[in-house]
Amino acid sequence: MFPEFRDLISKLKIEDAHFSRLFDRHNELDQQIKNMEARIETASPVEIEGLKKEKLKLKDELYVILKAAA
Repeated sequence: MFPEFRDLISKLKIEDAHFSRLFDRHNELDQQIKNMEARIETASPVEIEGLKKEKLKLKDELYVILKAAA
């Protein structure tokens, strides 16, 4: 996610607790969605779609923070 901001992401994960929480939650959702799609965890298509929307919202928030810090 956002390879052009790799260094800034590393810096913000250390210096900005809010950014770090958002980033970690995004990664947790990503793994949960992968597990559900692989049927490792059970979920309905509606549940998966809801998690994807939450993940996308987090990604948008992360991007806004990255652009402001760049």
